[in-house]
Amino acid sequence: MTDPVKERGGSLMKIGAYYSRSDDTCEFILWAPFAEHMSLKLFTPRERLVPLEKMEQGYWRTTVHGISPDTLYSFYLNNKSERPDPSSFYQPGGVHKASQIIDHASFEWHDTGWQGIPLSQTIMYEVHTGTFTAEGTFDAIIPRLEDLKDLGINALEIMPVAQFPGERNWGYDGVYPFAVQNSYGGPDSLKRLVNACHVKGLSVILDVVYNHLGPEGNYFWDFGPYFTDRYKTPWGKAINFDGPYSNEVRYFFIENALYWFEHYHIDALRLDAVHGFYDMSATHFLQELTQRVKAFSQHKGRAFYLIAESDLNNSRVIRPEKSGGDGLDASWCDDFHHAVHALLTGELSGYYCDFGELHHLAKSMEEGYVYSGQYSRFRKRNHGNSSRDVPAERFVVFSQNHDQVGNRMEGERLSSLVSFESLKQAAGIVILSPYIPLLFMGEEYGESAPFLYFVSHVDLQLIEAVRQGRRKEFESFGWKKEPPDPQSSETFMRSKLDWNRRNHGDNSVLLKFYRELIRLRKEVPSLAHLDKDMSEVWSDVNEKSLMLKRWKGENRTFLLFNFKKEDVLLAPPIPEGKWIKLLDSSEEQWNGPGTFLPERTGADGRVTLRGESFALYLKENT
Repeated sequence: MTDPVKERGGSLMKIGAYYSRSDDTCEFILWAPFAEHMSLKLFTPRERLVPLEKMEQGYWRTTVHGISPDTLYSFYLNNKSERPDPSSFYQPGGVHKASQIIDHASFEWHDTGWQGIPLSQTIMYEVHTGTFTAEGTFDAIIPRLEDLKDLGINALEIMPVAQFPGERNWGYDGVYPFAVQNSYGGPDSLKRLVNACHVKGLSVILDVVYNHLGPEGNYFWDFGPYFTDRYKTPWGKAINFDGPYSNEVRYFFIENALYWFEHYHIDALRLDAVHGFYDMSATHFLQELTQRVKAFSQHKGRAFYLIAESDLNNSRVIRPEKSGGDGLDASWCDDFHHAVHALLTGELSGYYCDFGELHHLAKSMEEGYVYSGQYSRFRKRNHGNSSRDVPAERFVVFSQNHDQVGNRMEGERLSSLVSFESLKQAAGIVILSPYIPLLFMGEEYGESAPFLYFVSHVDLQLIEAVRQGRRKEFESFGWKKEPPDPQSSETFMRSKLDWNRRNHGDNSVLLKFYRELIRLRKEVPSLAHLDKDMSEVWSDVNEKSLMLKRWKGENRTFLLFNFKKEDVLLAPPIPEGKWIKLLDSSEEQWNGPGTFLPERTGADGRVTLRGESFALYLKENT
């Protein structure tokens, strides 16, 4: 496979500070095309300045001998401005302080032979490192991995860890894409977590942000044209993916993706808001990134994955390159969430105004996108294109995630909005769908603590701008109250999980319910096999019920959902044969009101389905 970076021309080089243990040297490479002078400032064993040599295409380079890892350094631009390294691998003192040399080769990995998990087989679990445990560190997650494995989780998705200002943040305000957040434990702590995951058989997905950089501590402006004025994004100036000097900017972010795979053994990257990549090039940045990751995968002899988040419902992102697509491996499907949420909660404000009907969920179950070119009332224009022929394994679905919970004014989880019976329904819809399921931390036991938006900026004007921005964001939902203060440490502390809840009452039962659903998902062939062409959906608008048939060879399953609060008598289109009940969410063992469903049923049977419940049947082979 050809190297698309080399094909684009030039002598693009590794960027950052690369330490060699064999001779205690460190090579520093920096891109600053407009600088006239560049010096490296080393802080240990004594402060000293080392000049850098200017190379082709605006790169600067020097090699220092007799240096040790953990040495702090910064750069002097034009003999007047001292700045951290934009490619810093670690910022121990935060976004405004010196960078630190990291010896990646010193870490002892124990995941030899790890080949990852095929994306289609993953059961994803999204975590925010700071609120997942009381300690809020990578190391504190490790003792919880056994709980997740016992639940059936096999892929841990970590919200962004690139260095952000202060100690509290969702991670989307990161300003050093290569540097692991200091308050989470830094580089070795993240490696220990990934190492432990692989030893236990869990893949690791890392959320990365390539559509913008945070405002505080962002010194990229001083080094080069990383940004452009040609486009406007919700987060400020767009990344320069297609203007003059964009080769080097694109290379910076591509190298970042490969860096996580190479040095941290990350298995997949979730790309935040790819609709924020403004690129009019003939070869879009996403295509080039995909090409480089596929070449890296081929070189390593195993697959590394790219997962998109997109607000455009544009199936091109996940279509193969040979079909004119960008070639990413999967994408989050917000339409699926919106259809589930609006149906279960009855909320129809904001973007939920486009949903709320049973046929929305039915279409998402069949195709993925609900809006595939038709008019959207919320957007006041036609939206999306068809995903009907896109393989099911390219969609990640969920009933909750950090965005859909945290971007509510009060950060309410689904457990605070719907009944216990509806919580079980939501679990069944997601886990037994023909797509890749993602759970949001705590959902499996009905965590009731909110997940709020929080920051810890220093700039007072920026803090106030964040507060005003949150108020404005909630206007379309009609939420009039004053939102919790994002800057307050109390807002952050309120968002931490309470792991003790999982051991009591309904929470304990819900945890067992999730565990059983995931077991069935993995062990029943028709549920484990993701294929839209091997599933069929029916809906009854009058009875507000949905039925889903799935099959793989001779293995066939049939799902019935009742979204009414009242019991309904149904004559579902059950296929010929005898069917055995595998699970009924209304049964007393799941703290339900008790079932009316028979243990076995046939094609000519009428069944009574309890309100807000669902049932799963397996065809009996004779």
